[in-house]
Amino acid sequence: QVQLVESGGGLVQAGDSLRLSCVASGRTFSSYIMNWFRQGPGKAREFVARISQSGSTKYYADSVKGRFIISRDNAENTLYLQMNTLKPEDTAVYYCAASTLPSVLGSYMHSWGQGTQVTVSS
Repeated sequence: QVQLVESGGGLVQAGDSLRLSCVASGRTFSSYIMNWFRQGPGKAREFVARISQSGSTKYYADSVKGRFIISRDNAENTLYLQMNTLKPEDTAVYYCAASTLPSVLGSYMHSWGQGTQVTVSS
C-alpha cells in the first residue's frame, strides 16, 4: 500500500491559517482519491475533505466549507490542506488517507498517514 506522511501541524491562534502537507511514496499517487480526516481528543475520526485523482473535483465537510482548501500536486506526490480562519473546534490530529472510491467513511480508505497535531487556541 502507499505510504503517507503528514506534516505542517502546530499551535496557532483562532483566526490564523495553517497549511498541512501529506507526502506519498511510490509512483501511484495520482491513481488515488486523496482525503483528509481529523480526530479530536475523545471524539471519533471524522471526514474533512477529499480531492479527485486529477484534482478537478473537491468535496468538503460542512464544518470546514469556505474555510479549508484541499489541493494536490501529482508531480510531487503531495496532498495539501490549506486551513484558514481556524477555530478552536478545529483542534485535532489530522490524517491524510488514500481511497479508490469517494466516501466520507474511514473504512473506505486504503492507506493512512500517522497524523499531525493541529491545536487552535482561543
